[in-house]
Amino acid sequence: MMAGRGISSETAAGGPARHIPVLLDEVMEVLSPRREGHYIDGTFGAGGYSRALLDVGCRVMAIDRDPTALAAGRRIREAYADRLVLVDGLFSELDVLAEARGFSPADGVALDVGVSSMQIDDPARGFSFSHDGPLDMRMGDDGPTAADVVNTADEAALSRIIRMLGEERRARAVARAIVRARADQPIETTSALAAIVERAVGRSRDPIHPATRTFQALRIYVNGELEELARGLGAAERVLRPGGRLAVVSFHSLEDRIVKRFLAERSGGGGVSRHRPETTAERPTFQALTRRPIRPGETEIADNPRARSARLRGAERTDVPARTVDENALGLPTVGRVQ
Repeated sequence: MMAGRGISSETAAGGPARHIPVLLDEVMEVLSPRREGHYIDGTFGAGGYSRALLDVGCRVMAIDRDPTALAAGRRIREAYADRLVLVDGLFSELDVLAEARGFSPADGVALDVGVSSMQIDDPARGFSFSHDGPLDMRMGDDGPTAADVVNTADEAALSRIIRMLGEERRARAVARAIVRARADQPIETTSALAAIVERAVGRSRDPIHPATRTFQALRIYVNGELEELARGLGAAERVLRPGGRLAVVSFHSLEDRIVKRFLAERSGGGGVSRHRPETTAERPTFQALTRRPIRPGETEIADNPRARSARLRGAERTDVPARTVDENALGLPTVGRVQ
């Protein structure tokens, strides 16, 4: 992983950043890795967390859906012999992947969710509008692109995606502008979409580019990021041994809210809604290690501005059997899928 994996919407248009693992010392403190332990880096990226675990003497299974990241990771693997296992896959399936490779039960799981700096800084990937490129936004190499979505979804669906996943107040105006523009010609590049959104939203005193929230929404939608996160948390619960540690770094409120609710509910701190009948409290499957999210200090932010919105939450696994994850209870936005 690196600086900016799970990068916040505010920095999506930023220039190239060095690939620095976000909150590295804090993540290692939460994981408390032990030599020869089995650890899972669910979002490998540039390998920052994996390398730190390997340097302690751990065995690491690193997962990524991005073939470019995995190709670069092979150079890291050469330096650590057989202690690094690279896996092409989704971290929502990390328990199944770990079982197949002898990493279950695991001593620790690290998740640094969202898009990486390498992906943001490559114009060909289409995540950013700072440089023109194809409107792609896929973290992997399969499935519909952002261009497919903006050129085929109806106005209501586009408005719902942009409002719920980008928290864009003028989502309806943006969706209307997109539909109007694509009637003349398909929207195929990042610069074309950014210009359409900017005209619809208008400039303000806010330093954030007007298209930032729309780009965030499309990226999250194309990659199913929130569903992936919810399922990944459940997979981590299933794979961790009693006493195993979970560390999750998120970068915007939608992600952090899911992690917060999951850990609160799993550690017995979720409370009971006054709108629901009382039920017998479930035994906790996790013990929270962070009462509040850990944030980067001023020094780290100065060295890596893209880290400024990072939030780390951690927990330790109990011996209580894993439970089914209720995505609705975690507050996942219901946007549906474009046909």
